[in-house]
Parts: sequence; C-alpha cells; structure tokens
Amino acid sequence: MNIEIKKDLTSNWFKMIQESICHSISDLENNNISFKSTRWKKNKKKDEGGGEFRILKDGKIFDKVGVNYSKVYGKFPKNFQKKILGAKKNPSFWASGISVVMHMKNPHIPAMHFNTRYICTTQDWFGGGIDVTPSIKDENEKKEFHKILKKMCERHNKNYYAKYKKWCDEYFYLPHRKETRGIGGIFFDYKKNNFEKDFKFTRDIGITFQSIFEKIIRKKIKKKWTYKEKEMQYLKRGRYVEFNLLYDRGTKFGLQTGGNIDGILMSLPPLAKWK
Repeated sequence: MNIEIKKDLTSNWFKMIQESICHSISDLENNNISFKSTRWKKNKKKDEGGGEFRILKDGKIFDKVGVNYSKVYGKFPKNFQKKILGAKKNPSFWASGISVVMHMKNPHIPAMHFNTRYICTTQDWFGGGIDVTPSIKDENEKKEFHKILKKMCERHNKNYYAKYKKWCDEYFYLPHRKETRGIGGIFFDYKKNNFEKDFKFTRDIGITFQSIFEKIIRKKIKKKWTYKEKEMQYLKRGRYVEFNLLYDRGTKFGLQTGGNIDGILMSLPPLAKWK
C-alpha cells in the first residue's frame, strides 16, 4: 500500500475518533458545557501541519478533559533524530495521532488516558495504549478493566495482552518514587509488522477506550465522596504531573518537534497537590 494512502487512512481515523469521543463526553455532561477548541499550526511560516486540541473544564463529571488531534511533518533536530527509529540518516518525519486525558471531579472515578499514533520516517509504525489512574482503590474495577483489555487484545493476537500489559507496567513507572502511576493497562510502540492488521488493532483500541470510559463513569457518576477523598485525588494527580513532565515520551516528542505547548501540556490536571 502506498505510504501516502496509509497517512490519509490513519490521520482521518484519528480525526474521526476525536469527534466521536468528544460527542460521548458532551453526552455524559448532558451537553451543558462545551469544549474550547484551538486549531494550531506547527510552523506559521511554512506548511508543516498542525492540529486541534479541545479542552473541557469544570463540568459536572470532568474537572478537565483534553482531546488532542495532530498531523505534523518536517525534520527532527539533529540532537533528537538519532533517538527516533529510522531517522538517524534522514531527519524527515510525518506523524499523526490522538491523545485523550480525563481528570474527574469525583475522586471515585479514575483519571483515564488514551493515545494512538502513526509515525513515518524511513520506517513507519504505530504506537499508543490505554491506562487508568485511580485515586481510590477498587479491585473489582481493576479486574473488569483488564478483562476488557485482554478480550480486545485477543481478538487480534493471543500474545498481545501479556506483552503490552507488561510494557505498560514498566513504562508508567516513577523510578524516583519506586511506584507505578496507576493500575496499568496496555502500551505498545514500534508496531510495524503488517499495516492492515496493525491499523485494525489501533482502531479497536480507540473504540474500546470509548466503551471503557463510558462504562466506568456511568457506574460511579452518583457515588458520594468526601473532602478527604478529594485530597487523596489531588496528591495522586501530583504523581501524574511528575510522570508526564519527567518521563513521558509523548511530551518529549511534542516539545522536540515543535508541537503546540498548550496541546502538549493539556494532560496536566487543573489542580494537584504535594505533601
């Protein structure tokens, strides 16, 4: 398949799932609050793509949720290209993806994160995943979450779940605190065996994430919470901030490739605390 067709297929899907997820979020909020949409360009002087990030704040359910779509291209800086697959000799790249981060008002509802992307250098591959960060432990929710992910992975390959769960546990880890960010999920990168199969898996992740967050939210939307539980949530958000600013690859990639700063940092919660 022609690489330009692959780029069109993937970028169109990421844009479509952005629309679908935003619609679901608005529906959960009973359409009482709107997203603020910001379109941006990577380079104002020449065409290097851009994107759109949408942020909703102070809803009845969401303290803050960001849904970011991007399609950018250009050349990696010299000090960065050697770190990227297929860019050591040729710094040109093309990348498109979607990233979603949800910070909830109710501390019983976990923070949730999803992203998928397609990147082209002299090679091309998919990456992404889903992970959940609760403030309050819920073993039943954890089991159900991983059960759904396992079932989804096994629709594509019986080995995916164990492999990508392990990758997620190792990736979303704060070494300076010796703890994981949350209850894990799945994470993968450099997936480039078969475009059609890999793209099908990538689409299924997006659809599954939409189903997961709707199910979790609707189950806990009316659950009562206390001031103490809210304080626990603020402290957990502090861990979220630490990971995203110190270790997250997506944050580093966006900053190194001229992405929109506000779009990149949309993952940060509106309020966090440290002891």
